[in-house]
Amino acid sequence: MKPQAPRVLLLALEHSGALLFAVILVTFGILQPRFLAPENLVNILLQSSATAIVAIGMTFVLVTAGVDLSVGALMFIGASIAGRMALAGGSPLLVLPWMVGVGVIGGALNALLVTRLGILAFIATLGTLNAGRGLGLWISQTRAMNLPDSFARLGAERWLGIPLPLLVLGILTAIAHGVLQQTPFGRQLLAMGQNPEAARKAGIPVRRHLAAAYMISGGCAGLGGVVALTQLGAVSPRFGEFYEFDAITAAVLGGTSLFGGRGNIFPGALLGAVLVKSIFNGLVMLQADPYLFPMITSVIIFIAVLFDSLRRTWIARLRTRTVLPPPAPSV
Repeated sequence: MKPQAPRVLLLALEHSGALLFAVILVTFGILQPRFLAPENLVNILLQSSATAIVAIGMTFVLVTAGVDLSVGALMFIGASIAGRMALAGGSPLLVLPWMVGVGVIGGALNALLVTRLGILAFIATLGTLNAGRGLGLWISQTRAMNLPDSFARLGAERWLGIPLPLLVLGILTAIAHGVLQQTPFGRQLLAMGQNPEAARKAGIPVRRHLAAAYMISGGCAGLGGVVALTQLGAVSPRFGEFYEFDAITAAVLGGTSLFGGRGNIFPGALLGAVLVKSIFNGLVMLQADPYLFPMITSVIIFIAVLFDSLRRTWIARLRTRTVLPPPAPSV
């Protein structure tokens, strides 16, 4: 292999999400020209908004080498409570903040299980996923709840000509990107993912930062639930289902590593969420068999994990050959 070939391959893997996104746009654009129509592209962004918000929170957990499988269940619990309150006469401005609060509380519970009880993140959040969906079903009594029209109108609202879900997503993206990339807290999270023991010896409050990451993930899950609820205008027993997998897939396709120590919000998680929804939007426009969608989802997840594994392998090989300089200190 030529000396530049490993670097070219690594560069391709680093930007695999963007390359895959370009391939998806071109492919669906050829198969169905209406796919690239401006109104459909805006529709894809709107469809992606809730997933992208949840993926942003998930990124904070993944960079610490953790995972949060409970986000979909937290969305469901918050939506069930909001639905009951709305049907009792509560206004959207009174009801919807409860969903974010429920998410933060759920994130704090995950943090307690992981940081204080020492339970593996996968096991802890898998447990809260199952318990959370059961709690949501109990609160909603397994019934669908159609919310007042005021909720749907809020989801269709525009501020400064921008749809409200996209405005919320844009503000959150800017804040989260700045926190993760420009603040000591964000850099220390990345350092924890690279080497937790070294981070602890360097004086980083690992437990406190880890707890904050899970609470951020929970809060973003609650906010993503708010956006999804205002777009749907109803709470079904399957509300929030599989959002955890979409969020993880979006984050990893955007360049976040499942092994921790690496990740970004923009364009990373945002691009990954738009990519996932672009695929499903294109399949719907092509009138593909909906029974194939779960299989396609599995393939997307496999591709995301494969890209992450290949990136990690090639970075290790190049550093062994001293082609790449050692990583700069994160703190």
